[in-house]
Amino acid sequence: MLQLAEIFYSVQGEGTWTGTPAVFVRLAGCNLACDFCDTDYSLKFFADVDDVVARVRDIGGDCPMVVLTGGEPLAQAQTPALIAALRADGRRVHIESNGTIFAELPDDVWLCVSPKERVDARMARRANEAKLIVDERVPEEHLTLFQSKPTIFLQPEGNKPRNVRLAVEYAKGHPDRFRLSLQTHKYIGVR
Repeated sequence: MLQLAEIFYSVQGEGTWTGTPAVFVRLAGCNLACDFCDTDYSLKFFADVDDVVARVRDIGGDCPMVVLTGGEPLAQAQTPALIAALRADGRRVHIESNGTIFAELPDDVWLCVSPKERVDARMARRANEAKLIVDERVPEEHLTLFQSKPTIFLQPEGNKPRNVRLAVEYAKGHPDRFRLSLQTHKYIGVR
């Protein structure tokens, strides 16, 4: 049984896939307690894997992209079964993780790692993209984990002007490695 916060259909607002329609499956709970977290990942309901896949179909129709997010989606024991069921249903699975929990993932699963306190180095190596949260500073302590990644996204916490300025200046100072990733869904007023 999975613990969930919500399932909804929108567009990806961050990173490489910005603007792409996607069904978001927000799993409840997180193994971290970041003071800047802006997400309500509290438990709202329980559902088994088949029910989640059915809800994804009902809410998103033929939309191929499903984003598993949280909280921390890899903290739940049933997440691998959900990934397998979504893939079997013809969905392209994306995971947004803090990277603290190691999980073997199929090669076709897109993994975005956004480190907060610590990261499992295996997850950093597996990541398709890295997203660093800029909150009054660029968390440079995580950069060595992502040396093999050609691009790292800098995402200003809360889209706050001072964080945006810092992220822009840092990206401009390192144009071959960093890109700005704004929370565009918040700018356009969608979930």
